[in-house]
Order: sequence, then structure tokens, then C-alpha cells
Amino acid sequence: MLASPAYSRAASSFPPALHSSGNVFTGFIPMGKVTGAPVCTRRSTLKVTCRRARERVIEEESSQMAETNKQSFKVSSGEKSPLGVSQVDKGINFALFSQNATSVTLCLSLPQSDEKDDVDVVELVLDPSVNKTGDTWHIFVEDLPLRNVLYGYRVDGPGEWNQGHRFDNSILLLDPYAKLVKGRSFFGDSNQKFAQFYGTYDFETSPFDWGDDYKFPNIPEKDLVIYEMNVRAFTADESSGIDPSTAGSYLGLVEKIPHLLDLGINAVELLPVFEFDELELQRRPNPRDHMVNTWGYSTVNFFAPMSRYASGEGDPIKASKEFKEMVKALHSAGIEVILDVVYNHTNEADDKYPYTTSFRGIDNKIYYMLDPNNQLLNYSGCGNTLNCNHPVVMELILDSLKHWVTEYHVDGFRFDLASVLCRDTDGSPLSAPPLIRAIAKDSVLPRCKIIAEPWDCGGLYLVGKFPNWDRWAEWNGMYRDDVRRFIKGDCGMKGSFATRVSGSSDLYQVNQRKPYHGVNFIIAHDGFTLRDLVTYNSKVLLIFSCNDPMEK
Repeated sequence: MLASPAYSRAASSFPPALHSSGNVFTGFIPMGKVTGAPVCTRRSTLKVTCRRARERVIEEESSQMAETNKQSFKVSSGEKSPLGVSQVDKGINFALFSQNATSVTLCLSLPQSDEKDDVDVVELVLDPSVNKTGDTWHIFVEDLPLRNVLYGYRVDGPGEWNQGHRFDNSILLLDPYAKLVKGRSFFGDSNQKFAQFYGTYDFETSPFDWGDDYKFPNIPEKDLVIYEMNVRAFTADESSGIDPSTAGSYLGLVEKIPHLLDLGINAVELLPVFEFDELELQRRPNPRDHMVNTWGYSTVNFFAPMSRYASGEGDPIKASKEFKEMVKALHSAGIEVILDVVYNHTNEADDKYPYTTSFRGIDNKIYYMLDPNNQLLNYSGCGNTLNCNHPVVMELILDSLKHWVTEYHVDGFRFDLASVLCRDTDGSPLSAPPLIRAIAKDSVLPRCKIIAEPWDCGGLYLVGKFPNWDRWAEWNGMYRDDVRRFIKGDCGMKGSFATRVSGSSDLYQVNQRKPYHGVNFIIAHDGFTLRDLVTYNSKVLLIFSCNDPMEK
């Protein structure tokens, strides 16, 4: 907890540069150079250090101090809404929710100048008496560049793990509401397995041109033929025939639209395309530490498109643009875009092997479900469970969904392990989950398909019973199981098979539900391909080379 404006240094990828407590400042100190001191409007103790000369510390106590010879900026209290980053008048507003934090520091890295070693970096400590409203911390910075600024937060608070807190102000944290995320440069690059994830923004580029004749396909649910696919794996291999410059990217998928049309499908369901950590398995020794998580079920942020699915180097601004180009091209071909979304857990793992990048360090007790001993509950099978029906987390999820609909024009969502979204903050099942109802009733989402994977890793199996408000569809797991058994020749399956192929009336003939509220499938990404499924009489472990290009 910060007791005074004096700076206490912690390890960082941002060097400490500027420190204040509720003052209006101008002046950024460039990393590696001490060129001046900021201007303040009232007396304050300031400490300035630099990465290459840490022994040099300047302490000034004055009512007015000389401006730095770099470009100057003015800082004021800011607004609590909207969360994340927003452009206001002549500057940028930053707002972060943390109910239990005792101090928050905004860290900014400015675009490089022509001098390669001259990177402007600043850390601003927010004064709770000035920069906090309720549980939201906020600050306004005038005249910041309108793009290519990287930012993150240091957050401190109570240190009692037995109370559910996981604060550590030595860690730079990603803004949960960052709309763009800068991570590692190339997909699966193990040399960057511990690369920092930064928030960034672009208020300079003109809005994307969707075109005057653009329209949504608006395919009725009863007519959907959905093709589940992974954006990268679809064209990463040379057998796809895609030029290496776009293979494995959003634009690579665009080139294969004729193939999709030949298949006769009218919707694609994209495995996770939110920014995710594909190297989560390589952070510690384990039997799978040679593998790359290409599926994407390791969410880092819920608003930003996966930057390493852009063509060439992983650039978040380019990724955003090329994602929109992909959606526009698919819509032009009459193909809807459904996203597989993972709101049940994040990449931050468990308490045994934690990897704090955002939520855990901002307010663990709010963002995750905890047991009575304040330890992480694990209904996701991935070490943590997002606290989906907490009002703050529910708002985050709704804001995320609406962002993808309004900004990226997607047509629907398939919710991974959606039964997690039906649990209360203590993990107990809810018959009428607030989040599920809010999604069904939201005014921005009525045209969207909303599809639940109606189970989780805690045993909450809701096929045919998922809370729905006559809106939610479900992956029909019983269709998969019964059809497989029938094809395999199991005895006594004729009646079940007939029920499944005729609409599963035993599951969906209730209230206003229809046969199309059951999404029928035989195989998905969780297991064998259809060819492998009918090739073997019993389960076979297939060993692939670690250098298999499809693994990456």
C-alpha cells in the first residue's frame, strides 16, 4: 500500500519514471535519460530514476519545477466511465475497476522516436482521493499519441491469501477492457514464452469501411449448417495452397471461402479468436511442455482479436482490420460468423502454478470463484473459474459480447462450458442465472445466435435443461452419443436414433423451444476427427511428431 508520493522500486518491464499523488503534471521522462522534472501545481515529492542509471535519483520539492525538454503532457483526475481507454477531447481517459486495491499505478510506454534507444516511459500513481470514484480508478492524460501507446497497470492491495487476495505490484497487468493487445510477435515462438501482454489503442485510423451494399446474411436458425474450424490450423499447412505470407491468418481463411461454399455450409464457428496464450503449456516442466495450444482456450483478454492471427508479424491494429475484412468477405459470400467464446476461465491458471497477467492481480476476489477457504474453485478443469454471475464480471461479459457484435459484426456465439455461467458466485447451480437471462434479453444481441455447450467440468450437465428464455440453443450432446452408438451397432438404439434425427422432442418440445434449439453434431474439436472416429474399433493413442506443423 502506498503511504506517500515517495517511490518504492519494484521489478518491471517499465522503468519507474514519474510518481505523483493527485497533482497535475506535465512532462514525461524518457527511459534511460534524466532530462528534467515534471511541472506540478502544488508541492509534492517526486522521484525519477532510469533503467541505465538506477543510482541516479532526483528528488525535487518545489511549487513549480522545470519542464522536461521532451514533449509535455497534462494529467488530471479523469472519469470513471467507460472502463478501459477512451478518447475525450484532447486526451485519453483510463479507467480500471478494482474494489480491493489500495493503490493503482498507470504505466505508459510511448512510441519510439528516431533514436532507437530513446523510449518514453512513465508511471503515474493514482491518488485515491482524486483518481477514484467508488471502486473505479481513473486518470486523464492530455495530448497523448492517438495510437501505438502501450499501457498496463500495477495494482497493490491486501496481501492475505487466506482472504482471497493475490495482489503483487511488481507485475505489470493487462487492462481487462483493453480493446487491442500487444503480445508476442509470432505465433508459437518459444523464445517469447514469457512475453508481456500490453494494452494499446488506435484512435487515429479511420473507421473500417464495410461498404454501401454490405448486409448481414441473417440466416434462420433452422437452416444453419455450421462448420467448426480453427483460423490458424485451417490454412497453416502448405497443403492449403495459401501463400506463406497469409497462411494461418484471418486473410488466409478469406482465400478459402470458395472451398467453404463447395462444402455447402452457411456458417463458420471459429475456435477462440480472443487474444490467448498459446504457450501456456511451456511455462513449467510437464508432460506437455513441448506443445503449443493452437485451439485457443487460454483467454488473456475478452475484447481484443488474436494479434498473431494477423498476416506477417503479430500486430494488434492490423489484426483488428484483417478480422473485419474476414467477416466482410464471409458475409459477402452468405456465410455467418459465430465465435467460440471462453468466459468460464482465463489463462491465469491455479494457485499452484499461477501466471498472473490481468484479473488475478487486479482483483482476484471479484473476478474468480473462491471456496469458503478463499481458494480458487475449478469448474473449468483449467485451474480457475470466472465469477460470471458477479455483477462486475457479468457487465464485463456483456460489454465484451456487444463489442464483438457492434465493432466486428459477428453473428453469434458458442459458449464454451456454458454451465459455468449458470453457477452462483459460490459455485452452486442457479435455476435462473442472471447472466444467461441478461444475454437472452440484451437489446444489442437479438439478431445473434447464442449457443451453449451445456456442461462443465464440475458435473453440471444441462443438455435439454439449459436455462434458455426460449432464446438459447444447445450443443446436443445426446445426439452425438446416441448416433455414435447406433452407427457402432449397439443394441437397443433404434428408438433413440429415431428421436435424435427427428428433432429430439424429448429435450426441446417445451415452452416455445424448437428442434433447431438443439445443435446436432457427431464430432467436434474435443476428440477424434470423423474419419478417425470410424476407422478404429477402440480408442487408439496416436503419437505425432513434435515438429508437426499443424501443432503450431
